[in-house]
Amino acid sequence: MNIAAIPSPTTSVWHLGPFPLRAYALCIIAGMVVATLLMEKRLRNRGVAPWTSLDMVVWAVPFGIIGARIYHLITSPQDYFGAGGDPIRAFYIWEGGLGIWGAVAGGALGAWIAARQIGLPLSVFADALAPALPVAQALGRIGNWFNNELYGKVTTLPWGLEIHEMDSANPGHATVIDGEPVTKPELYHPTFLYEAIWDLGIAGVVWLLDRKFKFGRGRAFALYVMLYTAGRAWIEMLRTDEANHFFGIRLNVFTAIILFLAAAVYFVVVRGPREYVVPIDAPSSAEAVAGNASEDVSQVDVTAGGGAAAKTPTAYQVVDEERFREYQRTGILAPVAASSPTGSSAESASGSESGSESESVPTASSPDDKN
Repeated sequence: MNIAAIPSPTTSVWHLGPFPLRAYALCIIAGMVVATLLMEKRLRNRGVAPWTSLDMVVWAVPFGIIGARIYHLITSPQDYFGAGGDPIRAFYIWEGGLGIWGAVAGGALGAWIAARQIGLPLSVFADALAPALPVAQALGRIGNWFNNELYGKVTTLPWGLEIHEMDSANPGHATVIDGEPVTKPELYHPTFLYEAIWDLGIAGVVWLLDRKFKFGRGRAFALYVMLYTAGRAWIEMLRTDEANHFFGIRLNVFTAIILFLAAAVYFVVVRGPREYVVPIDAPSSAEAVAGNASEDVSQVDVTAGGGAAAKTPTAYQVVDEERFREYQRTGILAPVAASSPTGSSAESASGSESGSESESVPTASSPDDKN
């Protein structure tokens, strides 16, 4: 055993009676939970009803897992469909093999479906998720450590990673000879750790810059994509696991470059302040509030007394920050002209017409809304 090295676990699966508990799955679940809680807080700060994040997760997570697996199968088909491959193993997601860009694409599709049902702009969800997603990715990478997989090239650095020879006859456990787990003779770059640290750095940078500049219209998410792909490109070039190559370069490096450029163009071209939302039927006068006195229409101060349960909106409309804060204080949505004498340029940038009420997101319950 090397003294100056990062050890790897010898076991990645435990059993609770007949039920296996796999470290990889537990890490992914932990990442989902943490990301959901972080996203929930950010959504509430933007005016979204409590625990709407769960409605999004119910759709986004299954679609994301399916997309992640499909991406992995497309980019690494030889393990499953090549000579000596086992197609049935394509369904064994607990063994590892989830591609982040397939997860983003599939999750985005699921989130879009949920957003249409909720009546929430997808960009609001994306910007709320932006600093939370890399935290989930960082936790998920710990699962790769337990699996003794996705390590990099041989290194002599003091933080080199020990890798065990895993027992094919006893999946999830290292090969043991004479009572000692067998390790590979050399040390390797802990690329899982590099990416986990990079992801946490992304979360901090996105959170700080979004707090300072109040990005809107999906720009915080575009910033996340730029930062992640920049790191993924160089980390990917350190990895030695099997992957398809294009002109001698790993396919995922090309994917990272293309996505970085696309996100950069989006970030530069698309403009607009942070989007806040209020219920589509938010009252615009004291008389309207009095007419609905039996209902608590505020989705922001859910801890206020009064005993009335918060009403879940059928859809939302985008407003600027000034009108949103006023709605928080009074429960009344001020007219655009009253809160922005200049014609509400902020809301115009968010997709609303100057001098008119903000657009809502169309749902089945609001068929007349514009797309």
